[in-house]
Amino acid sequence: FYLTPPQVNSILKANEYSFKVPEFDGKNVSSVLGFDSNQLPANAPIEDRRSAATCLQTRGMLLGVFDGHAGCACAQAVSERLFYYIAVSLLPHETLLEIENAVESGRALLPILQWHKHPNDYFSKEASKLYFNSLRTYWQELIDLNSGETTDVKEALINAFKRLDNDISLEAQVGDPNSFLNYLVLRVAFSGATACVAHVDGVDLHVANTGDSRAMLGVQEEDGSWSAVNLSYDHNAQNEHEVERVKMEHPKSEEKSLVKQDRLLGLLMPFRAFGDVKFKWSIELQKRVVESGPDQLNDNEYTKFIPPNYHTPPYLTAEPEVIHHKLRPQDKFLVLATDGLWETMHRQDVARIVGEYLTGVHHQQPIAVGGYKVTLGQMHGLLTERRARISSVFEDQNAATHLIRHAVGNNEFGAVDHERLSKMLSLPEELARMYRDDITIIVVQFNSHVVGACQSEQ
Repeated sequence: FYLTPPQVNSILKANEYSFKVPEFDGKNVSSVLGFDSNQLPANAPIEDRRSAATCLQTRGMLLGVFDGHAGCACAQAVSERLFYYIAVSLLPHETLLEIENAVESGRALLPILQWHKHPNDYFSKEASKLYFNSLRTYWQELIDLNSGETTDVKEALINAFKRLDNDISLEAQVGDPNSFLNYLVLRVAFSGATACVAHVDGVDLHVANTGDSRAMLGVQEEDGSWSAVNLSYDHNAQNEHEVERVKMEHPKSEEKSLVKQDRLLGLLMPFRAFGDVKFKWSIELQKRVVESGPDQLNDNEYTKFIPPNYHTPPYLTAEPEVIHHKLRPQDKFLVLATDGLWETMHRQDVARIVGEYLTGVHHQQPIAVGGYKVTLGQMHGLLTERRARISSVFEDQNAATHLIRHAVGNNEFGAVDHERLSKMLSLPEELARMYRDDITIIVVQFNSHVVGACQSEQ
């Protein structure tokens, strides 16, 4: 189908969300100015999720993208629950006691998070009590373990990821008398999700990553040009350290079967993920849970098979790799995105496109035609197109939308081609997945003045 520019825009803008951090008396005390986020589905329903929230009891903001596989159930659960686990891990002992006493005596709870959600970002009401009980058990254990030390952010992030994954596994093993919930906890555990989460507090930026979504910092150089700094590493077969780690954790006899065709046990692309109990539980436990589970679970081919060469589980972990970065005034923005973006765009282009969008300044690159022979007429066309591109910046009010427009519509000259965009966005569901993945992006903009001031105070 041929889509008109307004039709293209309405598809691109359907899931966009922006949040500006409020200023106090004209002073913004946060190192974050705000963020833009957006999603473009390829799967129906989309398997990606996103979350953003302000931590109310500690300082800091949490932002994350989650990429689901074998369905969206696990990504959905992680997007709803992980930030609570992180917030609880960061809370001081007294606050945890206050919260526990309030629950104990039936008083209203201190709110922990202020969510920044798009109306399409779903929350499962049915599971909220179950999720709350698991979270409460976690904070009760933290109260009992009280060491009196202040929590290290890196440690809190690692503990929260591992604990949530553990709870997802446990809830599926225990099951639930309510058949809807029973099926839900099993779907969550048997599907999987990667997660890339940022915690920003003053000039301290921590990125916790599990899987192959990515975080990237956009830096403005002294000459005004843009460069990209990686703040995460993909956990897949392309990462030699990751392949080594997996091999170290299993006997030498399994070395040949661990990674086949660039996949874990020949099946799974990411080497770290939430859920995916097929790669974590013993064969006996898998059989017991599937046999005693609801009929829908038995009908699902995915739950029945056992991965080949399955001898020494677990083969998969949800433990994140955490990178800490001290923000500098030249660090202008952070991009968190699922692999749907990185499969189509190089981080350097992402940095330039977002940087130019946010500053409204185009560093006119000499036009590159990549070894093509170009006539004057074609050159004229490219220059006219470039002028159009500058004006197209102003049709997007959202940096994530602007990036998706480029990711899906760029031609070989790096310019957005309306015809290509129209084709890619009008592909029927069953075809779209062959051409691209779900794309989810959050662009966080930093406040250089606040960052500079924090820096000089420190």
